[in-house]
Amino acid sequence: MTGSNDLVPAPRSRWRAAPPWPLPALLSWGVSWAAFRILLLRDWPMGFALLVAALLGVVLSLWGDSWWRKAVVAAGFPVSFALSLPLLGLGDMPAWFWLLPLVVMLLVYPMNTWADAPLFPTPAQALLSLPDYAPLPTGARVLDAGCGLGHGLLALRKAYPQAQFYGLEWSASLRWLCALRLPWARISRGDIWQADWSGYQMVYLFQRPESMPKAVAKAHKELRTGATMVSLDFEATELVPTHRYKASDGKMVWIYKTPFIFARP
Repeated sequence: MTGSNDLVPAPRSRWRAAPPWPLPALLSWGVSWAAFRILLLRDWPMGFALLVAALLGVVLSLWGDSWWRKAVVAAGFPVSFALSLPLLGLGDMPAWFWLLPLVVMLLVYPMNTWADAPLFPTPAQALLSLPDYAPLPTGARVLDAGCGLGHGLLALRKAYPQAQFYGLEWSASLRWLCALRLPWARISRGDIWQADWSGYQMVYLFQRPESMPKAVAKAHKELRTGATMVSLDFEATELVPTHRYKASDGKMVWIYKTPFIFARP
């Protein structure tokens, strides 16, 4: 395996299609609330102002690249409006109260991770068959890159009870909670794209399609011969998989062993 990244195409700019998640949700909610307030100040009837703000949210939901993100964007204004009604006991809250959810989200999901995967847990049984396709020796070092609360590490431990487990997570709060949950794993806070992957026999990823070209470039440069990159649900389309299989929950597990075989364009 060579260290050159010439064969790995550069990732496309995500801003051509939509801002990185969750920025579309934050922008749409802010635009809807601004429109609602402006229309009220111009003496529009409450019903019309609500309708216009809600429709703006629906239009901006086209930014979402999945059904659940579209739903989150579209529902943001109506839900927050309903929660602010005095009838629900929240009408007298100070204005800064509504910034608390944003502060909490930023603590859990820092801005520099917005281009990576959201907090989606690995299903407990998804990796049980992995040793049939990618066996590891006793004591092998396994990294969950972007471990979140540790669901991927738990699934990996079920598959490889003899391995040594490491987790890397940028969010300080998630890193702390993961280390508390999994005292048998070494959990560090750090950027998965800046950390060195060369010391691991397996790197596990549950990212997103937009992140996979970056992961391929990094793994191609840093993983040693014989090491394995595993991706749950998302194929590294630049590579020919060594193996792939469908887990019991229906998710695809993609396995790429070094030296990588690059797909022909």
